[in-house]
Amino acid sequence: MTDSKTPVVTDGAPTPMTTFSQGVQKSGFLSVSGQGPQDPATGAYLFPGDLTSQTIRTLDNVKAIVEGAGGTFEDVLSLRVFLTQRSDFAEMNAAYAEYITANVPSGAYPTRTTVFVELPNEAMLVEIDALAVLDR
Repeated sequence: MTDSKTPVVTDGAPTPMTTFSQGVQKSGFLSVSGQGPQDPATGAYLFPGDLTSQTIRTLDNVKAIVEGAGGTFEDVLSLRVFLTQRSDFAEMNAAYAEYITANVPSGAYPTRTTVFVELPNEAMLVEIDALAVLDR
């Protein structure tokens, strides 16, 4: 564990296109920037109009950053989900529940907040950020 602020960089998630980090660690805390349904290698937005696949890809990107910092999804305390349409909640929730159940075997699931917003790219139906604590 370090007390200095350290950026997390991984090839498993898209590279930010502007002045922010994929994730930042400090004193055991990890803040993961909002992730979308982007291909980590190309940055291309994937699965147009397919919220289930977008949710899974977005969570995969969050997971890659947590793992890039040396953690696992068990270390995630909180997730914030941003959706573009209220009518998408049930579909996102089903994909989310399946993903979290598979990736948090302890059953101590992260807290979650869901917000309805406009997102920075028209192709995005969902964006998710995270807060984790990495025991070192």
